[in-house]
Amino acid sequence: MSQVLDPPPPTRASTRATTDPGPAAGTDLAALAARHGLTVSGARPSLPQYIRELWARRHFIGAFSTAKLTAQYSQAKLGQVWQVMTPLLNAAVYYFIFGMLMNTSRGVEDFVPFLVTGVFVWTFTQSSIMAGTRAISGNLGLVRALHFPRAALPVSFCLQQLQQLLFSMAALVLILLAFGVPPGPSWLLAVPALVLQFLFNAGVAMVMARVGSKIPDMAQLMPFLLRTWMYASGVMFSIHHMTGPDSGLPSWVGTVLQVNPAAVYIDLMRFALIDSFHGSQLPPHVWALAAGWALVAGIGGFVYFWKAEETYGRG
Repeated sequence: MSQVLDPPPPTRASTRATTDPGPAAGTDLAALAARHGLTVSGARPSLPQYIRELWARRHFIGAFSTAKLTAQYSQAKLGQVWQVMTPLLNAAVYYFIFGMLMNTSRGVEDFVPFLVTGVFVWTFTQSSIMAGTRAISGNLGLVRALHFPRAALPVSFCLQQLQQLLFSMAALVLILLAFGVPPGPSWLLAVPALVLQFLFNAGVAMVMARVGSKIPDMAQLMPFLLRTWMYASGVMFSIHHMTGPDSGLPSWVGTVLQVNPAAVYIDLMRFALIDSFHGSQLPPHVWALAAGWALVAGIGGFVYFWKAEETYGRG
C-alpha cells in the first residue's frame, strides 16, 4: 500500500520568495543600489570629506597617542623616566664611540650639546617612521572593528613621538645649561623647526603605513634602512667639518648630505639652541628647504595613504 503525503501549505515567506522574481536579468545593479540609497561598504571618501572626517576625530587622535605613550613603559619599574633615559643612554653610547674613540668631536664646539640635540631630534624621526610602518598591520583588530579615517593611526603615533620628544627636551635644556649654553631668543626657533619636522615625519609615516600594510616584512627591514640614514645625517658628527675643503671629498657629497631632510631638521634645532652652531654651517635657504621637505612629504604622504583607504584591513 502506498501512502501519499500532502505537501504543507506554503508559508508567507515562501510565497513571497516564489512570487518575487528579484532583479530582472540585465538590471543595472549599481543604478538599483543608488536609487535605494545604498553605498559601497568601506568606500573611500573624497579627499575633502576625508580631511573633514580626520579633523572630526582630532580628540580621538590626541587621546589615543597619550594613552599609547602612558602604556609604553607601564611595565617598567622606572615607568615614564625611560622617556628621558632612553635617548640619554643612546647619546652616552654615541659619545663614547664617536666622540672619544673615533674623535668626531674634533673641531666641534659644545660637542655634548651638539650630540645630544642630534640624537634627540633624530630619535623623533626614527621612532615616528618605525611606528608608522606598523600603524595598520599592528592594529588590524581596531581597523576591522571600527569605522574611522585610517590616517588617524599614523598621525597619532607621530603625535605620541612628539610628546616623547617634548619630555626629552626638558633634559636637553638642563644639559645645555650645564655645559654653559645660555638661553636666548633663538630658542624660539625650535618651535617652527619642530612643526616642520612633525609634518615631514607624519607624511613619511603614512607612506610607510601603506607599504607596511601590504608588505609586513618591511617592519623588519626598516631598522637597517633607518640606521644607514642616521649615519648619513650628521647625528654624531658635523657634516660641515667632515665634508669641508680639507676632507678630500667631492663638493657634491657635502651638498647631498646637507640637504638630506633628517640633517636639515637636526641642524635647524642645533642652530636654534646652540650659540656656537652658526648659520655658515647650514645649507643655503635652509628654512625654505625644511618647509619644502615638510610639504612634499606631508601632502604627498597623506594623498598616497588616502588612495588606499578602502583596502586597509582587508585580506
